[in-house]
Amino acid sequence: MTDKQRILLIDNEEGLCRMMEQVLLDSGYLIRAYTNPVKAMEEFTPSNWDLVITDIKMPGMTGLEVLQKVKEQARELPVIIITAYATVEMSIQALRRGAYDMLTKPFEPAELVYRVKNALQQAQLQEENRELRREIEEKLQFDNIIGASGALRNVLDKVGKVAGRDTSVLITGESGTGKELIAQAVHYHSARKDIKFIAINCGGLPESILESELFGYRKGAFTGATENRQGLLDAANGGTLFLDEVGNLPMNVQKTLLRFLQEQEFTRVGETTPTRVDVRVISATNADLKEAVKKGEFREDLYYRLNVVNLHLPPLRERVEDIPLLAAHFIHLQNIKFGTTIKGFEKDAMQILCSFQWPGNIRQLKNVIEACMAMEGSDYITLETLGQVIELPEGPLPVTSQAGPVLSDEIPFTAALERFERDLLRDLLKKHGGAVDSAASEAGMNMATLYRKIKKYGLKKEEYAD
Repeated sequence: MTDKQRILLIDNEEGLCRMMEQVLLDSGYLIRAYTNPVKAMEEFTPSNWDLVITDIKMPGMTGLEVLQKVKEQARELPVIIITAYATVEMSIQALRRGAYDMLTKPFEPAELVYRVKNALQQAQLQEENRELRREIEEKLQFDNIIGASGALRNVLDKVGKVAGRDTSVLITGESGTGKELIAQAVHYHSARKDIKFIAINCGGLPESILESELFGYRKGAFTGATENRQGLLDAANGGTLFLDEVGNLPMNVQKTLLRFLQEQEFTRVGETTPTRVDVRVISATNADLKEAVKKGEFREDLYYRLNVVNLHLPPLRERVEDIPLLAAHFIHLQNIKFGTTIKGFEKDAMQILCSFQWPGNIRQLKNVIEACMAMEGSDYITLETLGQVIELPEGPLPVTSQAGPVLSDEIPFTAALERFERDLLRDLLKKHGGAVDSAASEAGMNMATLYRKIKKYGLKKEEYAD
């Protein structure tokens, strides 16, 4: 195998084609030159190439047609267009179709090498970013939980520790902070992951229905009970039952739930014989249960049974560094869903996002982004569009730590993930006393990859040696 980068060169002017081929060969690249664009595309295999260079005016197939065929098979493969007839309209057309750069004839060999070097460096950087995104998403991100802030990482660290311990967990936090996602993360990282995860909103049902939904009932137990009904505890047997807004449970249901947590058994409505099931209970609330206990609205003994482990999700206003990451994620999902190409927020609009208080937290942010994307007609969501969805502050824009050039949906996602990975690797090196082999094993990386990342982030393993 070779580490040399591979370039596909297409130009029907044979003399110029051979000159460019030799210049690039002398610069250390592997080159395959074609003077026939049709043949080049017939033999084109995306995985064989790191860059394509093509003339724009050629018989049989134009450079724009070559560009289109390349992008149909390899969207991320950079393409440089060469032309002697550059116009603004042509440049715009080429760039819109995905060209990385345009080189106007005549040009010096040094300029060709410079443009090629830039294109390959940018492509390599983008691939590293995609690789980093995949690594973090697959290994560290707990499925759909998006964020890299220290506050969220602390929660996820606790999730990793408690998931394998079959104990009750109480998740607290404001409405819209993602409590059910955390509950799912606990379930899917536990031994129960292959069994059902069942959720119920305790505040969304009347008292009479809630009791029968949870515990089930026997035919004839009450008016309308025309058949035996399995409750959610039965349905979740072997898995996890998530009680959202558990603070809304009425007292009689609290009593039955307490007995289940103590004995792992309950009695269906209309029955006298208890039913035993194996279910882990995870609950969540946006209320102050301690205050509810003081007021006599929530049983103290049940509170302690549910709150064996507490996971507190901070509000979005305390996770400002996660906002660009979440915004990029929601934009990406909407682009996929509706076939749009919104790239991100303009700088001043992102400043507002990061300074807004977000009383509805992540759920509100998601809804705001969906509304903005429905109205936005350009590549970036503007302050004007954002102002149609949320109330903008009066006076000058607030200064935030995210006030830099946060434009693309790639930039904030990558930057946040890099911070996450750098901090994680630093913690692993510290934990293992600078032993790269042990740190690599826990991170799920090979040692060569870890050494590369240590160099990338400027970490010094000697500083962590025992």
